[in-house]
Amino acid sequence: MVEDQVEPSIAAASSPPSSGAPAPTAAGGSPQFLVRPRREPFEHGLLPIPKLIFSDGTLTLAALTDKLLGRSIPSPHRVDAPSLADALQISLDYARLALDTLASVLPSEPDPDGTADVHVLVLFLYIQSYKRLVPRPHKDSAAIADVWPSTSAFDGYLSALSPIQLVRSNSRRFMPSQQDEEAHQLSYLQKHMANILTLLAESVEGEGDESLVLTMERFEHLGFLLHFSEGIPLTQAAPFFANSDPDMPAVPVSAGQVLDWVVQNIVASLEHNAEKVLAKENGLQNSSDLDVAMTDACLSHTRVQSSSLSPGTSVSSNSVYSTSTTFVEGVSKSSVVKQPCDIKGHSIKVLNCHDSVIYILAPLRYATIYGCSDATIVLGAIGKAVRVEHCERVQVIVAAKRICIANCRECVFYLGVNQQPLIVGDNHKLQVAPFNTFYSHLEEHLAQVGVDSSVNRWDEPLVLGMVDPHDSLSHPAGVSDVQAESATCVDPDQFTSFLIPNWFGADLPQSTKDNPFPLPEIYGASQQKKNSNLIDIQQAIRNVHLDENRERELTSALHLRGIFASYIVYKPIEMLKCLIAGGSLCHRIPYKITKGSSPLQLDLTCYTNFSICIVTGIRCDWRSAN
Repeated sequence: MVEDQVEPSIAAASSPPSSGAPAPTAAGGSPQFLVRPRREPFEHGLLPIPKLIFSDGTLTLAALTDKLLGRSIPSPHRVDAPSLADALQISLDYARLALDTLASVLPSEPDPDGTADVHVLVLFLYIQSYKRLVPRPHKDSAAIADVWPSTSAFDGYLSALSPIQLVRSNSRRFMPSQQDEEAHQLSYLQKHMANILTLLAESVEGEGDESLVLTMERFEHLGFLLHFSEGIPLTQAAPFFANSDPDMPAVPVSAGQVLDWVVQNIVASLEHNAEKVLAKENGLQNSSDLDVAMTDACLSHTRVQSSSLSPGTSVSSNSVYSTSTTFVEGVSKSSVVKQPCDIKGHSIKVLNCHDSVIYILAPLRYATIYGCSDATIVLGAIGKAVRVEHCERVQVIVAAKRICIANCRECVFYLGVNQQPLIVGDNHKLQVAPFNTFYSHLEEHLAQVGVDSSVNRWDEPLVLGMVDPHDSLSHPAGVSDVQAESATCVDPDQFTSFLIPNWFGADLPQSTKDNPFPLPEIYGASQQKKNSNLIDIQQAIRNVHLDENRERELTSALHLRGIFASYIVYKPIEMLKCLIAGGSLCHRIPYKITKGSSPLQLDLTCYTNFSICIVTGIRCDWRSAN
């Protein structure tokens, strides 16, 4: 296995971590700058394609590097899809998928011509051997298997738990925390760093340790996998490249010396993590701890709630461990709205939310939706990648560069995506439809993150295998080539637009006034037909002049009393007009709404000028309720 293949030429020559250059430390003795894994390649960059996973250490990848570098083309350090397909003997579609996936997890903007740097590509292929952290065993796995139908061998532990059971049983404590995952990623990099540096190094005349060296340019490629918490470039943090003259080429450094320094910094970070875990176990938690389990929209003392964030939302409070990630976690029977001013960092994670409506109306690079059920989640503009995993009966409305859907059941995806949706794992009864909403800043946000609204490949899903080789849990033999279940298209007659309340205040002249993604003709025709019918009904309602008793009778006749009797106690005819204005009904009714930092407990007897549509579950702009 690749875990056992460590390059001896560097590993043997490297010194113990204590003998290398010391890691920077603060006055208190703990590291001042901590090296951390870049989470994006591990979270959004793994592909369940067996031909991209190598079990022989550097043997195949070293030969691949030499082959790609030896090509006689104008750009010898870059590779395109046809060359990659030929070198790996894979299909052109898989080669394009690999390069597109790599581009989505680069720390900088990818090359517009669709090519990739050979050495970064090799690092990307190397980490395809990574296996995700195994969830902690559940205390009553037998009982779980008894209540959740047919425990699936394809997604192991988590298929034995429905999303609802996850939150009810407080099973978040059994799932790896972000701190656990980062420690696992660091441990993987520590174990394989000798191989990684071998793939980056150049051979020179010399013996043993001196025969492999790294130039500063090659060393910078490590930034694909590692970075320092304070945003310090690797070349500035490394003592052998610090303060190099930009006008003069830096002297290459032996690979063994680089290995010593990198491993020492990884060990320092792992020790720092271990100290935090030990302190937590001894009851010495403080607000700088990184991550713990949460229950139903309540932040514990180890995850500090910022005054500018809403309940159920958190960011890492430790400046040394800044993750640049906002969390919306454990929200139940509520609505949460996040605008750019509420987002910290460039990525968001929506975790274990149920019976809720979540609006993320901001330009971001990455988004993860995990373990949610019976919810509607709107993602405004995601420029790199979205991953939706282990969700059940969720409606996801997203405008993004790309999306990966894994192990989901009975979910509907309204997509505006520039690349083919990727479907992997054990999925059941998925549906896809074209993007169906807008808000006033949507086009501005799309432009900021580079999503092209003129390209929408929502109906071209790319389906891979059912088994994820990056899952550390064992799988039955003989199922690795089973294709995952694909998604069906939503019937155009069932397609509806989703109207978002105007959270941003007054419209500007350049504000988005309509869905920026053009609808396919059949869906557009269906919408026009519905709009025509609504106009007729609207006119009929406006022409009705009824006293209060007759208004009540009309409401009852249209079955609104049965749907909203528990929630609406005043002016039901105004709610009816809101519905007639062009909305449709959601299947769940949230109890409260959170906008920015203020949870709004609305008096349902006085709703004429706020988002009654959201509180009652009507898909409608609140302004039409006036």
